[in-house]
Amino acid sequence: MKIRTGLLIAATMMMAGAGQPDLAQPLSMDVQGLRSARGNFLICVTRQAAHFPDCSKDPEGRHFTLPVTSGAVALGRMEPGTYAIAIIHDENANGKLDTFAGIPREGVGFSRNPAIRFGAPSFRSAQFAVTGAAVRQDIKVKYFL
Repeated sequence: MKIRTGLLIAATMMMAGAGQPDLAQPLSMDVQGLRSARGNFLICVTRQAAHFPDCSKDPEGRHFTLPVTSGAVALGRMEPGTYAIAIIHDENANGKLDTFAGIPREGVGFSRNPAIRFGAPSFRSAQFAVTGAAVRQDIKVKYFL
């Protein structure tokens, strides 16, 4: 009886010390509609509406630059929650969105492909959930000039 009790106590202690399994899930995007393969993607992935579409000042957001590529682009592992993605096809690789009279000269795209009218769409229209499975967003890049 003492042995069983000792084993039960040891097993309980080991289980209490065990960490939660990794809940983060892989997030990727597939970019469609590119007019050229030049330049970079400027990517913003955020959970905060206040930091969308430019999450450069979001302490929890991901803001990075990747060379333009076709096919799936891995964006890392994300904790469960609600996110939105904004991308710029920075064709001249100068690290910013070039505009003319406020109109983008380079391509832009957003998760869930919301309508783009005057300015960037809202966080709400671009948001998607990361849950218990890998998530992929198909993003169509739009060009205005």
